[in-house]
Amino acid sequence: MKRVYVARHPLEAHLVKGLLEAEGIEAFVRGEDLFGARGEVPVTSETCPSVWIVDDDLFEKAEEFVLAYSRGQVPARAKSRSWRCPRCDELLEPQFTECWQCGATRPMGR
Repeated sequence: MKRVYVARHPLEAHLVKGLLEAEGIEAFVRGEDLFGARGEVPVTSETCPSVWIVDDDLFEKAEEFVLAYSRGQVPARAKSRSWRCPRCDELLEPQFTECWQCGATRPMGR
C-alpha cells in the first residue's frame, strides 16, 4: 500500500479515490476521522485525509493520474465512460457508482 494523495478535505479524498477506481486502481481513504479534530490536533500530511492504493505496482500510474487531477486535467476517459451493470444489464452514465435499478456496485475499471 502506498499513499498517492493528501487531501484538504474528506470529500476531496473520496473524489480522488473514485477517479482512481474508475481507472481500475483500487484505492481507499485513510485519516478522514481526524478531520473533525482540526484545531485539537496539528494539521499535517499525517493528520489530513489521504488516498492510498492497494497495488504498489500501479503506483506510477496512480501518481501520474493524481498529478493530472491536481492540474485540473482529468483524462477524458475518467470523465465520460458509460458502464453496464453486471447484474441486470442496465446501461448507466459514468457518474453513477451503483446501479439505480438493482443496487449493484459498479465493477472496478468500468
